[in-house]
Amino acid sequence: MQVSVENTSALERRMSITVPAERIETQVNKRLQQTAQKAKIPGFRPGKVPMSVIRQRYEADARQEAVGDVIQSSFYEAVVEQKLNPAGAPSVEPKVLEKGKDLEFVATFEVFPEFTVAGFESIAVERLSADVSDADLDKMLDILRKQNTRFEVTERAAQNEDQLNIDFVGKVDGEVFAGGSAKATQLVLGSGRMIPGFEDGLVGAKAGEERVLNVTFPEDYQNLDLAGKAAEFTVTVNSVSEPKLPELNEEFFAQFGIKEAGLEGFRTEVRKNMERELRQAIKSKVKNQVMDGLLASNPIEVPKALLDNEVNRLRVQAVQQFGGNIKPDQLPAELFEEQAKRRVVLGLIVAEVVKQFELKPDEARVRELIQEMASAYQEPEQVVSWYYKNDQQLNEVRSVVLEEQVVDTVLQKASVTDKAVSYEEAVKPVEAPQAD
Repeated sequence: MQVSVENTSALERRMSITVPAERIETQVNKRLQQTAQKAKIPGFRPGKVPMSVIRQRYEADARQEAVGDVIQSSFYEAVVEQKLNPAGAPSVEPKVLEKGKDLEFVATFEVFPEFTVAGFESIAVERLSADVSDADLDKMLDILRKQNTRFEVTERAAQNEDQLNIDFVGKVDGEVFAGGSAKATQLVLGSGRMIPGFEDGLVGAKAGEERVLNVTFPEDYQNLDLAGKAAEFTVTVNSVSEPKLPELNEEFFAQFGIKEAGLEGFRTEVRKNMERELRQAIKSKVKNQVMDGLLASNPIEVPKALLDNEVNRLRVQAVQQFGGNIKPDQLPAELFEEQAKRRVVLGLIVAEVVKQFELKPDEARVRELIQEMASAYQEPEQVVSWYYKNDQQLNEVRSVVLEEQVVDTVLQKASVTDKAVSYEEAVKPVEAPQAD
């Protein structure tokens, strides 16, 4: 087998391969002999059909299969011989396919970039630290109570945070518009669910009252036909219900799977959950800074095959998340290219750090992480056991731990500043930068 390689770009390779005709003929004859053993042809007993008849009937198909298999196997032999690392399937262009002649074809493909990860010292990381105070805990209990608010019908006028049951009809330029009417819909005043002015216009209304609201759709409203237009809504208030916060009692605690522990037991469990969320938030923010630093310090070219695969994966995820009848390939690739490139580049960089520093998942940390996740369940021992009986889930945890070890490796050389902050600041999501 003869192989020559041409570098057509930084990552693209054009490999010409010549395979001796004898190898093709050997594969063709092998297939014909297998066919002869089971071929059923009138006038001949099974296994007794002359090879000339078998060759006449089946050689074309056998040769096509043989050529396909030899192209595939010789390609992989060639990349191993040339010590190349393809980043995707090759594009194959046959040059000579004639019977009796050496097989010649050209395979064009991308390879993974070769690089060494560097620049750890230039990465700046701000590592937050915080505690869960009693005030933080009290605030969380209030949030949990509000999330479980019940509404009771009242005769008084509506206030912010009341829930109204309303019918409404909307008109633009005196005409009813699609989607602008509803009956018996529930609306909590102050929730911001409706366009500006709608909810404010119902403050002070009572059950049975009808109000006409003159409002204007925002300029950036999602329905462009309505954006910026004045509208009139005729609203009938069917009922007004005031919020009732649940008491911190056994019935409330039971909703969270906590029984017979009382208020102190409930506070203890909530604090544990808050501390777990705090640890995860701090770890996530440190990781994001490290990954941003690795990206900035290690600009690398991305194989198009990997980028396309990641774009398609993100398309599928988007369809699964948002539903609808749309097909993944109907979503514009441009929507996902930036995110896909970040994920692909980071994947390559992280893999290279693992290789450079010969990292392997720390099994003690794997168990610690599984126990941490299991602690959020009522039967943590069963959850731990489930992970260790499920290879796929266990390997996913190992991957997470390995990524954490990559972060730790970078932090050993990075410029790290510790900063004490409040619980709220520590768990607050990082805002995405605004586009100019």
